Amino acid sequence: MNVAIVGASGAVGQEFLRVLAERNFPIDELRLFGSSRSAGTTYQFRGKDIVVRELRHDTDDFKDIDIAFTSAGGGISQEFAADITRHGAVMIDNTSAFRMDPEVPLVVPECNAADALNRPRGIIANPNCTTIMMVVALQAIEKLSHIKRVHVSSYQAASGAGAAAMDELEMQMKQIVGGEKPTVSKFAYQLAYNVIPQIDVFTENGYTKEEMKMYHETKKIMHSDIDVSATCVRVPVMRSHSEAIWVETERPISVEEARQAIAGGEGLTLQDNPAEKDYPMPLFLAGCDNVYVGRIRKDLANPNGLTFWLVSDQIKKGAALNAVQIAEWLIANNGLNK
Repeated sequence: MNVAIVGASGAVGQEFLRVLAERNFPIDELRLFGSSRSAGTTYQFRGKDIVVRELRHDTDDFKDIDIAFTSAGGGISQEFAADITRHGAVMIDNTSAFRMDPEVPLVVPECNAADALNRPRGIIANPNCTTIMMVVALQAIEKLSHIKRVHVSSYQAASGAGAAAMDELEMQMKQIVGGEKPTVSKFAYQLAYNVIPQIDVFTENGYTKEEMKMYHETKKIMHSDIDVSATCVRVPVMRSHSEAIWVETERPISVEEARQAIAGGEGLTLQDNPAEKDYPMPLFLAGCDNVYVGRIRKDLANPNGLTFWLVSDQIKKGAALNAVQIAEWLIANNGLNK
């Protein structure tokens, strides 16, 4: 099993290295790729030093690669997809480049793992991090009663914008404490001591691209007519996204039914004991694999409604872990050569 990581020096690329090691993923050879700037950098994996290669068109570097995890930006994924898949490698892409391509499955293993078998272009897309977190929880509710519509507000950590954004938030905190004017470059406004109700650019309908990703991707993953209305907000948290979710189902679902479904749901952890102030928080869930759900309650404005809160590490389950789980499912189901 020969594996490649494209974008190895980025936040998600580094998370791929940790997740592959944690899960003892079967690897005979690991190749790391990056830009000319990161080429030559050395990373350790299972006690071995691996040097980052420059990603180029004029090589056969992917000739005997079985699985390539790509996370170097949508433009790079589009430019190099043919090179990566030419000799039969399965490209599991962690960018937005192919998510809505009808010939590319969009996969969250807890929801639609088998979609990964139908990949005419040799590419499988990893959904947006906020979508991944949400649909893992929605899948458990969908098994009780069909979900007609969802309203969601996300509270997204700085790390969702990359390692440089995390560094900027930390620097802003230090600058403010030191009486200096905070540096602002990664976000439209100062993030420290603030929230920014914009992630990605606005579209013609007033929603941002991030919000529209949740609308379109949820339908594709769940093979459903489900409608999603989202408001995505950047908050001064370092790592792990949170979401407040309202769902409307075809029949009323009791809180106890929902709790049991979440507790037994794949990839989910129920953390819902409000009497003890026990609920998911990003401060404590960085590095965790599952989607944590709490504050489950009836929607006071809708007899068929439920509302709940969830938190998950968006670099892990929202990116690298989900992609690795897709690869694990393919291996377990003889799906690499389909």
